[in-house]
Amino acid sequence: MAKSKKKQPLLSPKVKIYLIVLLIPISLTIYIFAFFSWQQIRGLPFIERFTEKSVYQQIQDQFDLEIPIEYIPVYVAAEQKYNVPWTLLAAHHRVETRFSTMRTLISPVGAEGHMQFMPCTFVGWKHPSCKDLGLGEIPEKDKTNPAVIKKYGGYGVDANGDGIADPFDIEDAIYSAAKFLSIAGVRNGELKKAVFQYNHSDAYVEDVLYYYKQYRDYGDQLKQIAMGDTK
Repeated sequence: MAKSKKKQPLLSPKVKIYLIVLLIPISLTIYIFAFFSWQQIRGLPFIERFTEKSVYQQIQDQFDLEIPIEYIPVYVAAEQKYNVPWTLLAAHHRVETRFSTMRTLISPVGAEGHMQFMPCTFVGWKHPSCKDLGLGEIPEKDKTNPAVIKKYGGYGVDANGDGIADPFDIEDAIYSAAKFLSIAGVRNGELKKAVFQYNHSDAYVEDVLYYYKQYRDYGDQLKQIAMGDTK
């Protein structure tokens, strides 16, 4: 039986050493190029945006429920119009409907929409059918009519200018809450009083102010990220 030939290695030891020596400067060149390229692009807006999202998530991890980033510009716009802290509006939204994630946006007693307005509060207590808790017997077409709301002194606001003041529209609801809170005391610096007027419950006030103080600590950072202002 013939002896099998010994299999020769594909590369000789000398060739392997040569390749290793050759690859060292190539690897260093690639590393240096990648490093300086990163230094150049890291300041670009889209790269900064990814960095800010990471910061945003770190902040959100402090909360029991994440504040939906798409709502923050709405809170901020309402803040600018009514001088009500956007973080207070977010706190109300959190307490009222868990940032609009409830199965229904109509409460057992008849409060409606993202910020849970009783129809008589939204349309106005001067409406002839308004009494008791404020459910009223207001026709559906009148509930969202800015002219009717103005007539009866309600807090409903047509925030987006579509001719309808709708508590089920997020902009209208947030602006309406801001208007209510401003008139109820926030514009005079009486936050606690205003929150109590929104819902006559000490426990409710405590809950809202708890979230308000929590959000306030990160308010500027969240606002910058959500509004795309990273200056």
